Amino acid sequence: MAPYESDDSTPAGEVEDVRDGRRKAARYVVPVTVVGVAAATIGLVPAFAGSGDPDLPKISAQQLIEKIAKSDVQQMSGTVTISTDLGLPNLGGLEGSLASGALSQGGQGKGDSAADPSSKLLELASGTHTVRVAADGQDKQKLSLIEKAAEYSVIRNGDQVWAYDSASNQAYHATGAGEHKSGEAAPKDVPATPRDFADQALKAADKTTSVTVDGTAQVAGRDAYKLLVRPKQSGTTVGAISIAVDAKTGLPLKFTLTPAKGGAAVLDVGFTQVSFAKPAASTFDFTPPKGTKVAQGDDLKAGKTGHEAQREDTGKTPWGSASKTLGEGWNAIYVFDTGSKGGVPSGSPSGDGAASGFLNSLGDHVTGKFGSGTVFSTRLVNALITDDGKVYAGAVTKDALLKAANAGK
Repeated sequence: MAPYESDDSTPAGEVEDVRDGRRKAARYVVPVTVVGVAAATIGLVPAFAGSGDPDLPKISAQQLIEKIAKSDVQQMSGTVTISTDLGLPNLGGLEGSLASGALSQGGQGKGDSAADPSSKLLELASGTHTVRVAADGQDKQKLSLIEKAAEYSVIRNGDQVWAYDSASNQAYHATGAGEHKSGEAAPKDVPATPRDFADQALKAADKTTSVTVDGTAQVAGRDAYKLLVRPKQSGTTVGAISIAVDAKTGLPLKFTLTPAKGGAAVLDVGFTQVSFAKPAASTFDFTPPKGTKVAQGDDLKAGKTGHEAQREDTGKTPWGSASKTLGEGWNAIYVFDTGSKGGVPSGSPSGDGAASGFLNSLGDHVTGKFGSGTVFSTRLVNALITDDGKVYAGAVTKDALLKAANAGK
């Protein structure tokens, strides 16, 4: 990879050293579906809110990247707001149901519990949510999704992981978490804090990316630098990513992605309140309330989610088919073969019932050398599903997808 484009010259060797440090960060793998690709590709948040730009010492992009890489916040608590606007139709809550349903495909653990983190937390892929987080070292974390009349929490305490859904009075329990290396309470395929998204964006930055410092901001009452990440390539739907980095600790406080076409951010992930004091020990205690239905999850000693294990064991996606990548950087297109010769039927829905007709109403029917298919679009990710069962998806334009499919690669 080439060095980051910065506001000063940085030797490539130093950049590689920083990348090596970032490789220790948790890696997140979202289930492969149209919306799943969106969640894996997007990252981030709208304009920085604050009471004025603080006057901070000058810093280069390389120095700021190093500051993020070296950040080692072990104790903290706070409130994070996550707002996602993929531009899906909101037909009586359809956007949320499509996102959570698609993302959770094949994601339920033993017992198909409503409290299973692998599906429940993927609700964060749509709408606006408030999440409370707390951590005390590598083996104590808590994440709580605050809803209107309920609360969903994932708690890790030593080698025990509990998840509890107050709405259904169901719990999910797994052991062996002490051997996890991610230091996160949530499953590794569910990024939920600005740091999670920042790690993803920076580890993907290469010669196709410009990274510069873009002034300062104040987030959650903290002075911060702003790191601006922009694609150099044309044809991508990504406009820019902005990361607010705490000036003192190096912890990303807010992460913003805006689409190339402009408008509101696709995803807003930012602290509204944060403290670096040690949380009370009781924060990480949990005993299922009386009458709670408890499902036992897979042993976590392998340090992998079910989807990760499936990929490593078979080399395949949850659909059971090998995948490949066309292009590089921001123009990467991910190709999957579902093995289904029906795809999402793009012709007459008469033989497939109301469901296929409804799906077709959300997409555009297209034809080409590849045959025929349907393009489904969001504000960030586009996906072409051909009638012979192939899927082309990425943060690229519709024309780029059609070109790739027509090339027959």
